[in-house]
Amino acid sequence: MECNVRGIPVFYEETGTGVAVIALHGFTLDHHSLKNSLEPVFAHKEGWRRIYPDLPGMGRTPGNPELNGSDDMLEVILGFIEAVIPGEEFIVIGESYGGYLAQGVVARMSSRVQGLGLICPVEIALHSARDLPTLTVVHKDPDLVASLTPEEAAEFTAIAVVQESAILARFREEVITAVNRADHKFLEKIVQNYAFSFDVTKLPTPFPKPTLILLGRQDNIVGYKDAWPVLENYPRASFAVLDRAGHNLSVEQSQLFNSLVEEWLSRVSESLA
Repeated sequence: MECNVRGIPVFYEETGTGVAVIALHGFTLDHHSLKNSLEPVFAHKEGWRRIYPDLPGMGRTPGNPELNGSDDMLEVILGFIEAVIPGEEFIVIGESYGGYLAQGVVARMSSRVQGLGLICPVEIALHSARDLPTLTVVHKDPDLVASLTPEEAAEFTAIAVVQESAILARFREEVITAVNRADHKFLEKIVQNYAFSFDVTKLPTPFPKPTLILLGRQDNIVGYKDAWPVLENYPRASFAVLDRAGHNLSVEQSQLFNSLVEEWLSRVSESLA
């Protein structure tokens, strides 16, 4: 499906009926990464309308020369939400850069947002300013790594905390494929203005709805320490740092991820009732 926002044909997939769930994927990826992680949770639940857009310059949504940074990306997401669910309440889930945008959605549309899920969210836009752990491989598989091409091995080992064939398959499907498809020339411009013009970590008033913040103990991309001060924005938040998980938390700790997301959805349902 496509939705025209500011002259940009935003591609998205939608499944289910009920309360809208806006799911925002990470930088250079597309909607498949978050959809593949979330659908096992939603598959046996009724009452949720899941909406998975591709962000501009990623997946099947083209970039646009009028977009110059994250402020503009947020405006596209806000316009997309207004177009597909005009005036409706919804919940929003964001992973990595999508988590940064999701916090922007809360800052701008808090009265309509009934729940927030953050998976390994970006909190500090400038990478060099983040407090990051050194990459630690908890489970090594030298034979698996040796079977890869040098390029693939470099990409996989730069992020994988758990080296397993099933995780590699998801990495190939969701990361490598999407990265190769992304419009990197357009995204380079977004990187130059990666930070919002406002401090998204400081909400004017706390967000009172059920929230879930999931972080990987071994995440060498966004870390986990920078998210702790943000917790004060969310008095209804569960905050979990998972061992044996890096930036691919939803894949490397899929069972815990599923359980924690399901529990969060239960809290949202209770709040809505």
